[in-house]
Amino acid sequence: MIVGATGGAAAPLHGRLHAGIGAADITPVEPVRMAGWSSRDRPSEGVSHPLFAKALAVRDAAGHTGVWVTADILGYSRSMAETLERRIRDRYGVQPAQLILGSSHNHSGPVAGDLLHLYFDLTPAEREAAARYTERLLDRIVAAVGAALADAAPAEVTMGFGLAGFGVNRRRARGVESLRRPQVVDHDVPVLAVRRPNGALRGVLFGYACHTTAVYDYRINADYAGYAQSDLERVCPGATAMFAAGCGGDVNPLPRWREGLGERCGRLLSAAVQDVLDGRYGPMTPVTGPLATGADDPLLSLQDPPGRAALQEALRRAAQDGGDRVQRRAIEHQLARLESGRLLHDHCAYPIRVWRFGSGQLLIALAGEPVVDYSLRFRAAYGWDRTWVAGYNHVLLAYIPSRRVLAEGDYEGATGMLEYGLPGPFAGWVESTIARSVDRLVARLSSAR
Repeated sequence: MIVGATGGAAAPLHGRLHAGIGAADITPVEPVRMAGWSSRDRPSEGVSHPLFAKALAVRDAAGHTGVWVTADILGYSRSMAETLERRIRDRYGVQPAQLILGSSHNHSGPVAGDLLHLYFDLTPAEREAAARYTERLLDRIVAAVGAALADAAPAEVTMGFGLAGFGVNRRRARGVESLRRPQVVDHDVPVLAVRRPNGALRGVLFGYACHTTAVYDYRINADYAGYAQSDLERVCPGATAMFAAGCGGDVNPLPRWREGLGERCGRLLSAAVQDVLDGRYGPMTPVTGPLATGADDPLLSLQDPPGRAALQEALRRAAQDGGDRVQRRAIEHQLARLESGRLLHDHCAYPIRVWRFGSGQLLIALAGEPVVDYSLRFRAAYGWDRTWVAGYNHVLLAYIPSRRVLAEGDYEGATGMLEYGLPGPFAGWVESTIARSVDRLVARLSSAR
């Protein structure tokens, strides 16, 4: 049963928050190519679960606002994120540092924008359908943000953590010989509850560090994250549920790809959230203002890129070995850059957003596909019960390995970068670069209180 208690004393007036929630249906209205797996070779064949974009707007007593967007999509390309940031800033005055653009990393939604453009060889008609969907998607995300800002009203906000255990480190599951040992996971389920002053639940934002890959077919579907949201909205009438992916770059739901597992995992995650709301882990902690938001975009260095001869040899081997189409296109992409007189990338900008509430809670939003080590590192550093680390925000630019994963290599540490259009793995100091940026933001926001 969902109880109405907020889990603590009422916040002082200067610490009171206003909150609003907006939502928009982003389900495609025509057959489209599906994102997530390059093995799908034809458009979608119907819808088994609708897709949504949702937004939570939080404003403190001084008027400082933060907006967190969640969407049942694979992610955002850099051009998609920049378009949304510009339109939301120009229309609503929300600056990029105040905005978190989150995705569930849904593998059963539509291809959108130029994200992972090396994955598919689309026909002209399929490209046109993807363009139509992308335009509608961006419009509806902007509309959801506007609805959330307009909906802002006095709120009691609380935070807590539960547990769900279906995420398994996929590097171990792949059976790579050097990885036949226990691998790390983060089974915690962070929960942010938004209630009216009378205790009625208005919305709940929750997360989990695991790929949304329980479902594989040709029907549009929001995967376990969508089923969890639907189940929560069923048991909490009048409330809006939102899902924020965690640092699950190296974690999969297991078992998976069997009929009904998306629904089952969704119900498990919904039950974990309900446990937190019900107080089964103790009272949820009040979240109060003031709200401080910060942004940084550090440059992540790549290892020395290969030369033309090395790329040509890699392409020859890939063709000879019958390598997959994505691998060949990725190599051809790098060769085309060289042939056009451009240099291969040796770094990329990495968006980071941090929110700090006056009551001490931290929300850290990382871009790309960060592995689980990042969540464990930052929560250990800043407090297990007051720090939420989310992944898959802003730009889906690559897998983001930790120092450990980078040293181990394999897909998340080395080869997975190619499909994103990068010429090779990150340099060995990638984790320390991200950590220094987060540390600086947290320190700056703490001193600004």
